[in-house]
Amino acid sequence: MSRAAPRRWPVIAGERAERYRREGLWRAERIDEIVLAHAASRPGAPALVCGERRLTHGELAAAVGAAARRLAALGVRRGSPVVVQLPNGVELVVLTLALSRLGAPPVLTPVTLRAFELEHIVSVTRPAALALPRRHARFDHLALGRALRDGHPGPEGPMALLVTGGRPEDAADTVDLTALCAPPDGPYEAGGEGEPAGPGDPAVCLLSNGTTGRPKVIPRLHEAYGHQLRHTPAVAGVGPDAIYLAVMPATHGFVLGCPGVLGTLSAGGTVVLGGSAEPAAAFELIEREGVTHTTLVPALAERWAEAASEPGTPDLSSLRVLQVGGARPHPRQIERIPEALGCRVQQCYGMSEGLLCYTALDDPDEVVLGTQGRPLSPADEILVLDDEGAPVADGGVGELLTRGPYTVAGYLGDPAADASAFTTDGFYRTGDLVRVHPSGALVVEGRTRDVVNRGGEKIPAAELDLLAAEHPAVAAAAAVAAPHPRFGEIVCLYVVPCAGRSLDLEDVRAFLRSRGLAGFKLPERLEVVDGLPYLGIGKVDKAALRRRAAAR
Repeated sequence: MSRAAPRRWPVIAGERAERYRREGLWRAERIDEIVLAHAASRPGAPALVCGERRLTHGELAAAVGAAARRLAALGVRRGSPVVVQLPNGVELVVLTLALSRLGAPPVLTPVTLRAFELEHIVSVTRPAALALPRRHARFDHLALGRALRDGHPGPEGPMALLVTGGRPEDAADTVDLTALCAPPDGPYEAGGEGEPAGPGDPAVCLLSNGTTGRPKVIPRLHEAYGHQLRHTPAVAGVGPDAIYLAVMPATHGFVLGCPGVLGTLSAGGTVVLGGSAEPAAAFELIEREGVTHTTLVPALAERWAEAASEPGTPDLSSLRVLQVGGARPHPRQIERIPEALGCRVQQCYGMSEGLLCYTALDDPDEVVLGTQGRPLSPADEILVLDDEGAPVADGGVGELLTRGPYTVAGYLGDPAADASAFTTDGFYRTGDLVRVHPSGALVVEGRTRDVVNRGGEKIPAAELDLLAAEHPAVAAAAAVAAPHPRFGEIVCLYVVPCAGRSLDLEDVRAFLRSRGLAGFKLPERLEVVDGLPYLGIGKVDKAALRRRAAAR
């Protein structure tokens, strides 16, 4: 199953890399060493809780070591990625750390992505294996995995399928992922894992939100991502007594390491893995496990605050900090949280490519409610530039550019995206319009790119324009953001029908599903029009359509 890996991982090099190492911002350690650091000193302390399954820090370390050895025996080698599309669970955490140790970086992929996105991810990464559930949320992931495997033969054999929830008849062409990630039967003995990753190797690969097309693959290197994991717990007040609840997907960078799952474990705390972010299920876990920290997008935070006032709500008094991010919240979405849930709100803003900003736990309400926080690291560099590339005046709005010790240098296998997103001196063009608050915190004012932000899920409008136009009854299509009271924005699709043809929303949604589009990207409003407005240069006037959608 080992596959040749002629990949060129984008890295920060030269004087800046030397400075990061010289100043101790980068250290010669892998992220699994950071995350599992408490296994030796506190082996019996609780680490992972998922339903009835519980692992201590010692058991988690042993499971990671055993999984790494089993993966090596299967032929997984340094430099060969593995696409991981798993829901929250023990296998997701163990597999991520084991692959990271081997230098076979997990490409963490939301379970909501379908063939349209996964075909692209597999083509770019050329993985040694796919890790996925047999079925999840009534979708047959194994069938899709088999199609991807058969459609992408590798130079050294087909991709392996690592599967949770498999059946006996699947054994012929799959590997039981639950058994692979189980702790060893006896005491764990190191060895048999092959050559481990180096600090300059990729630890994990995250995915961009796909704001300019299909998702881009973002390699996060051990020494750089390690800087993030060492600093995020303190800013969120996470220590050995913290109990972090992950109810949003842990394949998302926000939940994975901000501090999230990996940061909490690195601080010696406990991670509770939940399967639903709905208040009833989450509140039960908070009461049962004594949860202290969690992470939500604004729409969910608002729903939790509403639900907490209902009779019979479980005891939420253990909750200390609720992090809100993924989209800029309206103050009304979060201002009720301290009273309703009895905890502090911490706004978090960032991107899978790197930069993270946080409001401080002792910031005044004006900053907590009205800004998206300050950069995590003193070494983070930010620029706010106008359309001509010049710095804006104090308090002015401009595009945010950033670089720093944990912001990446580029994408995997996408030089065109690199040329667009990164400057020659290493700054990442975020595409976000921001201004700097007098407190030094950033305020996100919008996007320079054509994207719909549905409750934290970024949906590239241009992708929908092209796919919808392939419908046999559609002559032209344009997707824009329409305001929504809970999600902030939803997709409104304007279509011009072909002569004599009719269209409705369900017909268009069914067509897009048939093309393998993820469900969260589907339009929720359809406007059938005689024609689209155009600018003088021949582009659809999206600004006019957004105004029209907002007015309606």
